[in-house]
Amino acid sequence: MADTINWCPDLTGTEGPKYLSLMRALREAIRSGELDEGAQLPTVRELAWQMKVTPGTVARAYSLATQEGLLAATVGRGTFVASRAPRLGPTQPLYIERDPARDQGRIDLRAPILPDVGQNRAIAAALRDVAEDLANDWVDYPRQSDEAPLREAICQWVSDRQLGSFGADDIVLTHGGQNAISLVYLCCLRGDRPVVLTEDLAYPGFRHAAKLARAEVVSVEMDAEGLRPEALEAACRRLGAQVLCLTPEAQNPTTSRMSPERRAEIAAISRRHDLQIIEDDCYSVMQSNWPSIRALAPERTWYVGSLSKTVSAGLRFGYMVAPQGMGPTGRLTAPHSFFALSRPIEALVLHLMTMGEAARLRDKVQADLDTRLQIAVNELGAFDLAWSPGVRFGFLRLPSGWRSSTFVSHAEAAGVVVRSADEYALMHGRAPNAVRIAFPGNVPLDQYTQAMRKLGRLLAEPPADLMV
Repeated sequence: MADTINWCPDLTGTEGPKYLSLMRALREAIRSGELDEGAQLPTVRELAWQMKVTPGTVARAYSLATQEGLLAATVGRGTFVASRAPRLGPTQPLYIERDPARDQGRIDLRAPILPDVGQNRAIAAALRDVAEDLANDWVDYPRQSDEAPLREAICQWVSDRQLGSFGADDIVLTHGGQNAISLVYLCCLRGDRPVVLTEDLAYPGFRHAAKLARAEVVSVEMDAEGLRPEALEAACRRLGAQVLCLTPEAQNPTTSRMSPERRAEIAAISRRHDLQIIEDDCYSVMQSNWPSIRALAPERTWYVGSLSKTVSAGLRFGYMVAPQGMGPTGRLTAPHSFFALSRPIEALVLHLMTMGEAARLRDKVQADLDTRLQIAVNELGAFDLAWSPGVRFGFLRLPSGWRSSTFVSHAEAAGVVVRSADEYALMHGRAPNAVRIAFPGNVPLDQYTQAMRKLGRLLAEPPADLMV
C-alpha cells in the first residue's frame, strides 16, 4: 500500500471558492509530477485541518478530481492519484448495450424496452407515404420553419397534461429526451463550474449531460414524495445552483409521484433562487390530473418529453415545452448542437401523429404494460415493491438479509438481471438497499413470469451468511 503523502497546497491569494482553488491545485500538482500516480492523499479531515478549511471544501475538491479521472477513491482504503491526465469525454455509457451472445439464457429486466405492437409495420407504411410526397428541397439543410406543423401536432400530443399556457411557438423539437436535456444545459448554464441539482436518486442521463457541460452535480435529499423542499432551500443557499432536474410525475427509479402541494413548494423555492427547472416527463402516464411544475412555474420550467417510452425508442424523437417566451431561445440553441431536426424524422413523426397511428401505438403499448404490471404485482406484491399505473418499472426495497449488490449478483446467477439503486446515485450519494425492476415488453410473457417468480424466491430466502 502506498504511504500517505504530506501534501498541503498554499491557496493564499487565490480567487473564487476554495474548493475550486483546491481542485486546480490538485490538477496542477498531478500534471507537474509533484503528486505521483498511486500516491495516497491525506484524508479529507486531515487535509482540511492542515489547510484551515472545512472538510466539505476538501470533499468537494476530491469529488471533482475523481470525476475528472485524476483521483480514485476506494472505500476503506482512501483516495489515490489515478492519472496525470484528465479523462476526455464521457467515462460511462448512457444506456445498456445489449449483447445477444452474453445475454443468452438470461432474462434482462434492466431496461423497460417497448413491446412490438406493430411499430415496424406502421413506420414502414409511413415511410412509404412520406417517400411518395417527397419534397424537392430535401437536398438542402432542414429549416426550423418547416417544423411548424409538427410543433402544432406536439401541442395536441401533450394536451392531456396540465402544462399551463403554451403554444407551438413554445415547442422545441429534439433528437430524443437526452438531447433535450443537453439543450437546456446549453441554454441555462453559465460560469466556470455551474451547479446542477438532482434528487438523491435520479435518471443517470442528468449527470452525464451535466458532466459534458462541465457542471458539478449535487444531489438533494428525497423522501417518499421526491425532493424535500427544505433540503432544496438549503442547497440553493449554499451552492448558488442554476438548474434543477426533476421527475415529479413518475420518478425514476422510485416510481413516486409528487403531490400538487409539494410541486407548488418546489416552484416557489425555485422562483426565490432563480433556478431553471428541467421537468422530465418521458416516463409519465397519460391524462395526469395534477398540475405540472411548468404549470406552476411557467417562466422557468423546461418540460421534456419523447416518444421513446410510449411509441418507439428507435425514432430518437423528443420535444421540449420551453418556459414562456423561451421557445425561440431553445430553437436558436438547437442549430449549435444539431442544426435542425432531420427531414426524414420530422416528416415521419408528423405523419404518424396526424394519421392517429402514434396514439394507437401508444394505447397498445399501454395495454401490454398493464398485463406485465399485474404479473409483477401478483408475484412480488408480498414484498416492498413500489409501482405506479402506467410506469414500466418498479422499485423494490430489499428485505432484511439482502444487500443490493449481493441481490443483483444472486439474481444474475439465477438468470435474471436487474439494476441496483446505486446506479441512480452520485458517487458519494445516498442510495437505499433496493433495486429497480423493469417490465420490458420484448420478453415473452412466460419467461417474464418465470423471472418474477425467481426474484420472489430469492427475496423469501436470503443467504444465511447475509442474515442480520
